[in-house]
Amino acid sequence: MERTNNILFCGVGGQGILLASEVTSHALIEAGYDVKKSEVHGMAQRGGAVEAFLRYGERVYSPLVGLGSVDIEVSFELLESLRYLPYLRKDATVVVNTQRISPATVATGLENYPEGILDELKSRGLKVYPVDAFSIAQELGEVRAVNMIMVGVLSRFLPVEADLFIDVIKQRVKKRFHEVNIEAFNRGREIIE
Repeated sequence: MERTNNILFCGVGGQGILLASEVTSHALIEAGYDVKKSEVHGMAQRGGAVEAFLRYGERVYSPLVGLGSVDIEVSFELLESLRYLPYLRKDATVVVNTQRISPATVATGLENYPEGILDELKSRGLKVYPVDAFSIAQELGEVRAVNMIMVGVLSRFLPVEADLFIDVIKQRVKKRFHEVNIEAFNRGREIIE
């Protein structure tokens, strides 16, 4: 692989975005890639935007991602998928959790949550994969597993064997949460056959 590939993880605080980017980066490292990652926590503890950029390839010299260069966006919240449009390549893949988490202006009634977000993404020529990860996590009895469902979907687009992701989950997640996180990862992989 000569070209550096760029992944953007985005959403709001508390969704496990940073753990998802960490698991993905370590799986890519285990697969033999050079990986660089940068994170912006923002007002994460207050439900604000969180983003993590991950770059991988044969040799990566910087964690910085330029506008128009993201190959895959993994959005953990529907509206957040639009915030980073300037970073996406014209033919980017967008894996988006259809869960809606209202920003403060919507929650207080000052604004309305926008409609037609998936249509907007598709109208730009992006490859859009909507995922109802929150409902799947509820079925699993652990809503905090949304992040591993999203990593499972993402894994279908990466040159990494599923076993490496599972090994990393076992290394990075507390033992008592191994089973549900591995199940969440596998459920995510099943979405993209």
